[in-house]
Amino acid sequence: MYAPLFVAIGGFFGAMARYLISRWAARRSPRFPIGTLIVNLLGSFLLGWLAGSGAADTEKLLVGTGFMGAFTTFSTFNWESVQMMQQRQWAKVVVYLAATYLCGVWLAWFGYRVGR
Repeated sequence: MYAPLFVAIGGFFGAMARYLISRWAARRSPRFPIGTLIVNLLGSFLLGWLAGSGAADTEKLLVGTGFMGAFTTFSTFNWESVQMMQQRQWAKVVVYLAATYLCGVWLAWFGYRVGR
């Protein structure tokens, strides 16, 4: 009954957190999308932790679906990768892809283990 409300509240806070982290990171690293990398890696860890923690369904809706759904961003990650490819910044795109996928999967696994 309250599921959409939990998702909406979590989504609001996830979107705000992502915006603030992205703005902060852009000022420190204007040539590399470190903000997207930070939110996606942190989100991988936190979602893994949530899955391993035995959280209640309402917590999964609020934090997992709502907060993490708005906090992490696959579309921005893909768009930034395409932009680097178009600019022929091959080293950057390889680092970005490898860091996101390899570290993201590892952090999700690690978060799951920590949550258990």
